[in-house]
Amino acid sequence: MHAICPYAGMKKQLIKSQTKPLPSLALCILFDAIGCMSFTLPLIGEFSDVIWAPLSGFIYLRMFGGKMGIFGGAFSFLEELLPFSDIIPTFTISWFLKSRALDKERNKMVLIER
Repeated sequence: MHAICPYAGMKKQLIKSQTKPLPSLALCILFDAIGCMSFTLPLIGEFSDVIWAPLSGFIYLRMFGGKMGIFGGAFSFLEELLPFSDIIPTFTISWFLKSRALDKERNKMVLIER
């Protein structure tokens, strides 16, 4: 006779909670570099942010998804739109935050399996 594990349903729930996979770190660095390029073109660069800001917010939303994508996309949009704030590596910081959150989630799954 097999014993029923009370944590069996939790394991499935933790796996389903990960809605978006972790984006590529190289891609995040590339998008941050594109955002910083406006500093290389004096005066013209800040006008290019008007085009890049909504694209950056949309790309962020699609890459990270969920609540992080919504809030981060809005932050990325504002960060690119505001003058002299392009230096903040929003995509890369978010990659590290999401990577850490996924590591914590994996550690919970390991504890449940024991």
